[in-house]
Amino acid sequence: MVSTDDLVHAEFAAAASAVAAARPEVDLETARELMDEAATMLHNSLALDSLSATDAAVVVRHLAADLTAVDPSTAVLARSLAVAEDPSGLDEPGIVAETYLVCAAVLGL
Repeated sequence: MVSTDDLVHAEFAAAASAVAAARPEVDLETARELMDEAATMLHNSLALDSLSATDAAVVVRHLAADLTAVDPSTAVLARSLAVAEDPSGLDEPGIVAETYLVCAAVLGL
């Protein structure tokens, strides 16, 4: 089983590579460093620790995409609000919605 920390680092590294490939103005090394720092901050904060493995995988995947959006703050907030509209596939939608907001706070969004 992959740890949440390993999952965050892997997903965030993949997102950094994807955004650098899609947007020529984004430097790959800088994107990787920023996403690695974000992953470390989330790990150190324990923000993801209350999630089930299933919910953690969903949150990490979504955060990776949202943090590479043009406006990460808006993307993460919208993600949190969207959970109330469509909680399907989540073990604990309320905790997931709150976790997005906690992660935004930890990352200073």
